[in-house]
Amino acid sequence: MFTKTEKWLILAIVAFAGIFSPFTSSIYFPAIPALTIAFNKSTELINLTVTMYIILQGISPMVWGTLSDNIGRRPITAACLIVLSLSCVGLALVPTSAYWLLMVLRCLQAAGSASTIAIGAGVISDISTPAERAGFFGFFLLGPMVGPSLAPVVGGALTQGLGWRSIFWFLCIASSACLVIIIIIMPETLLAVRFKTDKLSKLVYTPFVPVVGRKGAVPRDLPPKKKFQNPFGLFAKPDIVLLLIINAIICAVYYGVIASLSTLFEQTYPFLDTTKIGLCFLAVGGGMGVGSTTNGKLLDKWYVLERKRFAERLSRDSEKDVDVKTVDKLPDFPLERARLYFIPILIILLAGCTAGYGWALEKGANIAVPLVLQFIIGYMCIAIMNGSSTIMIDLVPGQGSAVTACNNLVRCGLSAVFVSVIELMFNSMGVGWTYVLLTGITLLSLPAIFLELRFGPEIRKKRLHAVPEQK
Repeated sequence: MFTKTEKWLILAIVAFAGIFSPFTSSIYFPAIPALTIAFNKSTELINLTVTMYIILQGISPMVWGTLSDNIGRRPITAACLIVLSLSCVGLALVPTSAYWLLMVLRCLQAAGSASTIAIGAGVISDISTPAERAGFFGFFLLGPMVGPSLAPVVGGALTQGLGWRSIFWFLCIASSACLVIIIIIMPETLLAVRFKTDKLSKLVYTPFVPVVGRKGAVPRDLPPKKKFQNPFGLFAKPDIVLLLIINAIICAVYYGVIASLSTLFEQTYPFLDTTKIGLCFLAVGGGMGVGSTTNGKLLDKWYVLERKRFAERLSRDSEKDVDVKTVDKLPDFPLERARLYFIPILIILLAGCTAGYGWALEKGANIAVPLVLQFIIGYMCIAIMNGSSTIMIDLVPGQGSAVTACNNLVRCGLSAVFVSVIELMFNSMGVGWTYVLLTGITLLSLPAIFLELRFGPEIRKKRLHAVPEQK
């Protein structure tokens, strides 16, 4: 339906949209001291706007993501960006006497921005084959995972140079630019609605400049429009739940590192000013960037190798030629091994680096030590989450946005808990032992991986036999 170049163009557009969820959250942090002065409120009350943002960030994709699985990716993405742009205008103009309005607009901002990740995952499930999905997903995750590292740098520079309101004008301009690109160029990727012929559907689903997907042939048999599926039903699937646990733990540990970075580096390395501390976020962001580009390609190569091995085994057993490109659709294909084989090693390496990072800060090691460990932590985190997120989309075809929304809900919930208690842990246990505890929590994901590898194939086969139309 789409050429390789068109797929990458679509991916770049949804990755641009996907960066707004974490970027909008983290760019706000450097402005908190200025907001406490401007609104004449305590830091705790301003931080409450952060808490509300995280809550809406976890909940709203359950609505928008499910709608995109049924109505289409293009209109729901545009609707999210419209909400985000308008809320940013409101925040840029909010009177400092209206704290309640600041809270309400931050909630709207979260509702508009947070769902772009779930919708982008749905787009990837629409346009990619299993053999290329991990590479696409790795590139897509680059923005959402690097965003929290880059946003404080941008937010600090804007607040210092132009004032806190400039942050929201910047987000308004950026989100509006993304909205224009989607309206003009991005095609609808959900096959069930893409080729509708009535006038209203053409207006909604056809880009103003239809240069992408023009050469794709219209399928003879379009899939029927799906009935609404409750996204919370995914929590009843044991194999999905195990993957959600793994992703949530790894993401929470990642946020446990970046949320405390400013405070710990300011205390441990007093020669760093605010700008230099902001630049320290680039180490973990760099690890994320390298991990997203290299690990996705490695996962795709491993998937192709597993598919080839499986085809050769089938060919030997049946003594007939087997189509290598279609064997991964068979229930007996070792999907879990193809996606998760290397993750236990990555988890162990992440655990070791997390403990080392904590003790490097505890003992005041040369600043290069924690920065290098940050880079490795960033790489390991995105490598693990890439594999586990990709297989979730594989396991529930047609519900890519919904399963990513569930993933987002669980990750945001556990990450919010980590961020809210980590300062208390530092005060009671010390930095070194706090990160030893995080190391132990990281290792708790190992049993979940082994359970997924052991029982996941059986659960998946039972589901396929119970609902044969999902094949």
